[in-house]
Amino acid sequence: MRRMPPDANVNSSNDALSYRAAGVDIDAGNAVVERIKPLVGKTFRPEVLGGLGGFGALFDLSRKYREPVLVSGTDGVGTKLKLAQELNRHDTIGIDLVGMCVNDVLVQGAEPLFFLDYFATGKLDVDTTVAVVGGIARGCELAGCALIGGETAEMPDMYPAGEYDLAGFNVGAVEKSEIIDGSAIRAGDVILGIASSGPHSNGYSLIRKIVGRAGSPFDLDLGGVRLADALMAPTTIYVKPILELLHAGESAVPGPRSPVPRIHGMAHITGGGLLENIIRVVPDGLGLAIDSSAWKMPAVFDWLQREGNLPREEMWRTFNCGIGFTIILAREDAGAAGAALARHGLASQVIGEVVGASGDKRVRIA
Repeated sequence: MRRMPPDANVNSSNDALSYRAAGVDIDAGNAVVERIKPLVGKTFRPEVLGGLGGFGALFDLSRKYREPVLVSGTDGVGTKLKLAQELNRHDTIGIDLVGMCVNDVLVQGAEPLFFLDYFATGKLDVDTTVAVVGGIARGCELAGCALIGGETAEMPDMYPAGEYDLAGFNVGAVEKSEIIDGSAIRAGDVILGIASSGPHSNGYSLIRKIVGRAGSPFDLDLGGVRLADALMAPTTIYVKPILELLHAGESAVPGPRSPVPRIHGMAHITGGGLLENIIRVVPDGLGLAIDSSAWKMPAVFDWLQREGNLPREEMWRTFNCGIGFTIILAREDAGAAGAALARHGLASQVIGEVVGASGDKRVRIA
């Protein structure tokens, strides 16, 4: 369901005008649609009814859920877009877009079902657009959701040459009885921090200021990784490993099974960093004690802190500092959860615990 504006000719008594002459190239838009069709098709699930090109996208919920509750989320990638455009790297920014949306929906235990995107630019460049949408399709594959629709808007005079903007919208579903809302969290529970791939898609207005002040040293070696690669690493999509963890006890195969960790709460570490995200799911009367020595902050964050002369507090409330997603669960379940995540190649460690707390200062990072 990716649409371009309908072709139009505007005539006056003196001059013959066209949509193309006004700056909108419908042929380029159609070329984009044709090239992305196979990429989008790879993301479709059995619940998707119909294909690309309709005015609305259809998705059948009746196949899987008894009491489905829909969970929706929308986001962009912030000024990481500016960096992608500066570096001419457009193939992974779409993964970021999907990750920022589906990881939010996942927090309440929902399975992402379908995704829609909005791509806007002043002058449509077919190769760039296909690269961006290809990244979105790849992100949807990683999340297991269908890229069910989207909009490509070519708007002359709205954007400078070579620039574009992105937004994404995701809908997931969870059985009503299985919603994770943090109400099960208790003092003594631990916080299992799952590694990020880097800054993900947050703090890039500050990152770009630091990089610019340092002279844009994109080829700088950060322990075997170029600065450009560390900053452009796409957001980790945690969906499949977390859903497997949530539903580990559900199997049609008889026989003994390992104990299933019960997840009490989850948080996606985005804007606000570690200080402001985990506490959002913790009930009143409880707080968090986080031990910063429990994990090694990746080199890119060390460089940003040093080069930007950033206070410790600013780091914690701006960046994920190497922890992209957290799970709160009973201490005795942390080992099994960590082992399950490791099977998906995700590093994790206990980074703190839930404690009794009151007042405004509910998060302590030591």
